[in-house]
Amino acid sequence: MRQMTEDELTQTVLDAHAKTSDARVREIVMSLLRHLHAFVREVRLTEAEWMKGIELITAAGRMSDAKRQEVILFSDLLGVSALVNMVSAGVPEGGTESTVIGPFFVEGAPERKSGESIALRDSGEPMIIRGKVVGLEGETVSHARIDVWQTDANGMYDVQDPEQPEHNLRGFYRSNERGEFLVKTIRPTSYPIPTDGPAGELVRAAKRHPWRPAHLHAMIAAKGYKPLTTHIFDAEDELLDQDVVFAVKPSLAREFKRNDSEQEARRHGVKAPFLELDYTFVLARA
Repeated sequence: MRQMTEDELTQTVLDAHAKTSDARVREIVMSLLRHLHAFVREVRLTEAEWMKGIELITAAGRMSDAKRQEVILFSDLLGVSALVNMVSAGVPEGGTESTVIGPFFVEGAPERKSGESIALRDSGEPMIIRGKVVGLEGETVSHARIDVWQTDANGMYDVQDPEQPEHNLRGFYRSNERGEFLVKTIRPTSYPIPTDGPAGELVRAAKRHPWRPAHLHAMIAAKGYKPLTTHIFDAEDELLDQDVVFAVKPSLAREFKRNDSEQEARRHGVKAPFLELDYTFVLARA
């Protein structure tokens, strides 16, 4: 045995993984090792700094559960989630653009009937989203599942706020035979990402603000079509160019129209005035 140089150590590690049987796994691991070793050499990483990184990752893992994903939040803050979405989404021209899922998607949200409200308490400006799900050729996509979730008017998701009812402002709808759906909710608000965990340390260290522009999350799935994860952003929000997780795409911003009609408000079971939005999700074939 002999003492290896830094470069020889890297090559030895690469050789140890070179026979990984799955070609795609081998490609990813080998590239990751080259870049990771190069990073350590470039910054001359100390053992104390390496341990700090280990502690942050460990703390993020311990904080993650079915209601909060701190590791995804780290990925979002580093712009990795947005970049992975850019390079892998493959949305064809004319399709609704996708964006990051975020750390607060929750499995098991209840089904809502068309026009049923996902707002389980009285807060915020009432809003109606009337829309359709179609394919790239304009064909109707019926029976699509449309999951939606957002924060309450106080800028917190139900899983963050013990004062909110369970599943407040989240649920899923089904498009009808004509591809139509009707969501009743409240106007989304801008909000800060949680900074009480290790991801918050990163935000403070970089002297960044923690805010996201107002948006509603949507995830659409339909047989024969690629699944879509996207946002609907409020076009009037001043933070559209300053999203802390770099997830805004101009095509996803919409203006919400004010409706003062008492008759229309009664028909939808909301108070006037209310906001309304017509929105079409365009899916690509699987």
